Parts: sequence; C-alpha cells; structure tokens
Amino acid sequence: MAASLFPLLTLIAASSPVSLPLLVHACLGEHRPSEPALRRLAHHLLAHYQKGTRPVRDWRTTTNVALDLMVYAILSVDEKNQVLTTYIWYRQHWTDEFLKWDPAHFDNLTEISLPVESIWVPDILINEFVDVGKSPHIPYVYVSHHGEVQNLKPIQVMTACSLDIYNFPFDVQNCSLTFTSWLHHIRDINLSLWRQPELVKFDRSVFMNQGEWELLYVLSRFREFSVKSSDSYAEMKFYVVIRRRPLFYTVSLLLPSIFLMVMDIVGFYLPPHSGERVSFKITLLLGYSVFLIIVSDTLPATAVGTPLIGIYFVVCMALLVISLTETILIVRLVHKQDLQPHVPEWVKHLLLEKATILLCIRDRKKFSQSRTPSLDTSRQVENHDSTGKGCTERTCGNRSSLEGSAALQEVLRETTAIRQLLEKREEFRDVAREWLQVGYVLDILLFRVYLAAVLAYSITLGTLWSVWRDA
Repeated sequence: MAASLFPLLTLIAASSPVSLPLLVHACLGEHRPSEPALRRLAHHLLAHYQKGTRPVRDWRTTTNVALDLMVYAILSVDEKNQVLTTYIWYRQHWTDEFLKWDPAHFDNLTEISLPVESIWVPDILINEFVDVGKSPHIPYVYVSHHGEVQNLKPIQVMTACSLDIYNFPFDVQNCSLTFTSWLHHIRDINLSLWRQPELVKFDRSVFMNQGEWELLYVLSRFREFSVKSSDSYAEMKFYVVIRRRPLFYTVSLLLPSIFLMVMDIVGFYLPPHSGERVSFKITLLLGYSVFLIIVSDTLPATAVGTPLIGIYFVVCMALLVISLTETILIVRLVHKQDLQPHVPEWVKHLLLEKATILLCIRDRKKFSQSRTPSLDTSRQVENHDSTGKGCTERTCGNRSSLEGSAALQEVLRETTAIRQLLEKREEFRDVAREWLQVGYVLDILLFRVYLAAVLAYSITLGTLWSVWRDA
C-alpha cells in the first residue's frame, strides 16, 4: 500500500515540500501498533499536571476530603509516658478536577492507580502524633474517571493520650485521633466522614482482638475551630475507646493477695497463749512484702496518680500490721507474769460481763465468776491459819507445853512460810487466770472487728470493680 501511495506523495511533495513529512506521518501512523490504554491514560493525566497547587479550576471552590478509620490492632499502652500505639487502616477521599477523562477514549478504562508523589495530596496530619511509627509505604493512589482520588494506607500511630489508670485492671481508656489540615483553612480544605458514624462506631471487622486490650467502639466528631481569631480550620476527631482484659491481673495480682489475707484471718484461730500465732503472722507479713516487691513492676506507674489496686495492696499491708499488733497485745495479756496487779474492776465489767453478752460467748458465767475458787481457797487458808482461835483447850494446853522447845518453834515458822508461799502462788494464779480470760475475750472482740473491717473493705472494692467491669 505504501508503494501505491508513493506517486501521490511525490506529486504532493512537488507542489508543497514542507507538508511531506507531516503527510507521511499521518498516513503511516494510523497503522502503527497503538500504546496500552493505561500508559496513554497516565501520560494524558500527568503530562501537564501541577501537583504543587490545589486541584481546582476556581480557587473559590473548596476541596472536600472525606476520612475513614478502622482500628486493626492495639500494639501497646505506655501508662508512664502516656503514649498509645495503635495500628489503623486510614482512608482519604477527595475530588481532583484535573484528573478526569472520558473512558470511551481509553478502552473504557474507569480507574487507574497513579504514583502518590505525582499528584496533589492534602496535608492532613494527626495532632496527637508524638513519634513516627513503622508504617509501610504505599506508593499509589486510586483515581476514577470522575476525578475521585482514594488514598488507602495502613499507619502505625504513636499518639499522646491522657490515660486514667485509677481503675486498673478494670480500666477503660478513651484516646483521640484528631485529623486536620496543618496549613489550609476551611475555605480551602473541608473535612467530612466517609461512612455513617454508626458504621464507624461498631466496625470491628479488621480488629485483631487477641491481645491485652479489646476495642469497644470508635466515636467520630467534626469540629470547626480557629486559633487566635484567625481563619477557621476543620478537624475530624476519632475517639478510640478500649478496655483492658483483667483476667491475667486478677489471677496474678488479686488472688494471691486474697489468699494471704484469708490465711491471716485463719491465723486468729491459733491459741493466743501459744507463741505460734506471732511467728505465723510475721511470716505472712514477710511473704506479703515479698509479693509486693515482685508485683511492683507489673503495676502501671504515672506521675499523676496511683491506681486503686495499689491502694488496695497498701491497705492489705496495713491490715496485716494491725493484725500482728493485735496478736502481740493479746499474747502480752495472756502471759502476765507474777507480781502484776489484779484486773481492774472496770475492765472486768466491760470485757467479762458486757462484752461476753455482746459477743454471745456461751461460757460467760465462767468469766464472771472467775475468782470464786481463789476466794474459797483463801478463806480455807485463813481458817487453817487462825491457830489461836480454832484450837481446843486440850490442843492449846499441849501447845503451851511445847512452846519452850526452840526446835518446835522453828518448825512452826517454816510451816507458816510455806503456807504464805502457797497463798501467794495461788494469788498469782488467780491474777494470771484473770488476765488470760481478759485476753481471750479481747481477742474475740478484736478478731470480729478486724473481720468486719476486712469484709467491708472487700465488698466495697468488689462492688467498684464490678461496676467498672460492666460499664
């Protein structure tokens, strides 16, 4: 065919030599193999594209950027530095007026991926950013024939968050991710939500929920703000609400402490007059101290406040100290040594009479009549001691006949000394018995007060943690 066109081209060249190359290119180019539609479209879109300016034909037109967020994983929560690290799937959507084409001219191609470095991208940042995460680089964006650009990318976000650890390990954290244009005011770039707020709130389709934290919901809110009466800016705020799974901390922190407190209560059933109770309480106190040293690294630490579980451990330690102090007091009472005064009457009236009724002690009669045997014994001793009044005339006569013997007088003196010693020992026994009874009653009273305090404290903490867990 080219040979048949050669005479015609020679005739045209003789009349117009300048138009010969153009005519040859036009006649031969129609039958040259065509470029792929993707390449022709990319060249068509980017040949004269200016990525340094906002992609609108009228500068008064506002570029609307729609945002979407899906939480993929909660990587870490640093309570000490107040930093939350999350992995999110972030999506942007806007319209570029210079990236439109007719699909009929490009093999009905309606969508193409273009390098993100080659087109204009809005300068939307997260205000809470504290560090650049290890986010993968996504080099392309999707562009449709209507000029709609979709920028889809995963981001590892390290953001500042005000973490409240008072309810640890039943705490719920609410951290915000605020997306806004760092430079453009609302007349240039406006923000909106890509999906409905209800769809964003309960979307857990991509969340990996096998870690310490579980995702409750994601709230979204649009706000327009201004800085020092300047131009207004648009911001889209997402609230990521997460809750800690408390099972690990309940098993490793709460249960051992509860077991030690139960053993401390059981220790009150040891006899107070034996020395085993004191050693048992001291062993529990030392064990609890070692337990607190071990779990100190597990508890979250902040400069703002102390979690309630830390206060719980301190109160438990204080209760153990109070229990040990009470045990030492009771042991001191029941081991009263000789030459101690009798129990005061007001103490016997309060503890051996009133307290036994209040505590429903069955053998309170024994406590109230504690000194009756000793008094009877004293009377018998006194009766036997009255040598002058209790003797008969015959006995007195015999005694008068023996008064001259010095040996007999010595025997009588020794007998009197023995009698006095026995009386004094019986008095000491009575005093020890009284203090022992006071110690037993006081031990029961303090034990029940201690048990009531522990139960009230446990019920209060259990109620609070149950409310926080179910909130």
